[in-house]
Amino acid sequence: MLLGFVGLGLVGGGCSVVPDRPIAGPSSDALATDFNSTPRLRYGKSPTLVFMGKQFIGENLGTHGYHYRSAEGNGVLYTCRAGHIDTTHLRIAADWTAHLAAESYQHLLRGDPSFSFRMIADRHSPHYVQITYPADWASRSLEQRRPLAREVALTMGPYLAYTLVTWHEILTWYGYKSVFFVPEFHSAFSWEDSFSNLLGTYLAAKALRDTAHCYDEAMTLALDEEMRKLGVQPAAVAKRASASVQYKWYSGSIGTFINMKKRGLDIGVETGYATPILVPNVPACPGAEPQPYPAPTLRDLPSYGFAVVVEIAPHEWEKNKILRIVYPDGQGTRIVPEAHFALIMRQIRREAAARYGLENVPKEETFASRASAAKQNPDLRKPKSQ
Repeated sequence: MLLGFVGLGLVGGGCSVVPDRPIAGPSSDALATDFNSTPRLRYGKSPTLVFMGKQFIGENLGTHGYHYRSAEGNGVLYTCRAGHIDTTHLRIAADWTAHLAAESYQHLLRGDPSFSFRMIADRHSPHYVQITYPADWASRSLEQRRPLAREVALTMGPYLAYTLVTWHEILTWYGYKSVFFVPEFHSAFSWEDSFSNLLGTYLAAKALRDTAHCYDEAMTLALDEEMRKLGVQPAAVAKRASASVQYKWYSGSIGTFINMKKRGLDIGVETGYATPILVPNVPACPGAEPQPYPAPTLRDLPSYGFAVVVEIAPHEWEKNKILRIVYPDGQGTRIVPEAHFALIMRQIRREAAARYGLENVPKEETFASRASAAKQNPDLRKPKSQ
């Protein structure tokens, strides 16, 4: 998790650690004017107790910064309804959502049939995006294209970002190392990873519709509000919650020597909703129930007259382990997340159950019931412009 996402930042932020210009103007206008540079370097944290580490935080999350901002508070916090959340993963996914929404917007305005993107951490896995437009798109003026292009881009951004960070977790599960020979398997799908990523895309989609604040302010407000809804707790609670599952969910306390048993393997591909993992019997959260959130999807695009297909072309050494899951005959070379992520996640759950025991793997039969309940929550419907 730490090293992998350092790699993500190295590509995106150009290793810059000096202040850059702030993103000005309403967040809702930023797709057309900002996010040209890819997201910056951030260091991920672990939900485990680590030797000489101080990774747990409380409700003071500072001010979000797409560009460098020293006031940004990052670490692992605990919420009653979403368990541990790594705010670094959350912010990385949020900013990649903003960047990819902006990139999608520019391609849509031009009517480009395709584009591609990648991160340095997964530098051998370019993502290809193919776009089908309404039949009269070429005849529409730029002014006529803008409103619809914006809505489509705000659908594409969260999906592309979530696909990107989820693919990184899949790669590291199968042994991929983004930084030389340093293993990352221990952090692949750690119990807070996937949900933190998902929540980042959700909050960015909300922030990008804010007409009253710039993006950084909109993200700060959206994050603070969501943490209050989820019941954020003091740092001491986050640390005690982790300590209570030591030797059950994980063992070890030094970086790559941590044995992570509890994995967050519900990414929402089966039901459309992902459910966070709660630490049981946290005294500060009596009777707490997890709150599922909607996973990003492209299924709304046909209603706008568009269709988008995303493909990943892996070239890492580990690619064949993954490709064999979806192409048993060995004939396929590309991963289509919409069709293949569910198959891959089922295989990973089987492997995790064999390695760590069924108690450390989410039960598939609970996905549908939780998703059904989540759909009744009006707060989790598609964000609207403010």
